[in-house]
Amino acid sequence: MDPIQTERLILRPFNLEDAPFILRLLNEPSFIENITDKGVRTLEQAAEYLAQGPLASYATHGHGLWLVQHRTTGNPMGMCGLIKRDSLEEVDLGYALCPEFWGLGYAREAAEACVTWGYDQLGLRGLLAIVSPGNAASIRLLEALDFRYIETRDFTPGDPVAVYRRILEPT
Repeated sequence: MDPIQTERLILRPFNLEDAPFILRLLNEPSFIENITDKGVRTLEQAAEYLAQGPLASYATHGHGLWLVQHRTTGNPMGMCGLIKRDSLEEVDLGYALCPEFWGLGYAREAAEACVTWGYDQLGLRGLLAIVSPGNAASIRLLEALDFRYIETRDFTPGDPVAVYRRILEPT
């Protein structure tokens, strides 16, 4: 998978050397509150998360979460990508940025790039996105990206999520 470049960002496949950044991102209070606590507390666990998550997804599905980097500085900012989950009937758009990059349009830029890539490279005609019902910022982003609410369901027992869907069409 070649990196995706936007005006301000590079989205590239993760590698094991990204473990220190993943350790930080997965332990952000906002990640734990709005997404989940992955229980990753050491560099070894972060490397295992990468190996069993994004890297395994690339090998199995040809896509997954990518590292989002600032195009000029190369600094890691978060992750964004397309995830095939057994519990969902379509591919899922996922994203998480470190809080210092919120509110600057980076999540939208990264997500739009992934949606376009999914349509152009994978031939996807629909995408899902799941979000905690109380995560107003992510809901606004999904709606700005033309995702529409379809239902609330328990993604994991006792953990309801709002499910959004977007139909993909040529631009």
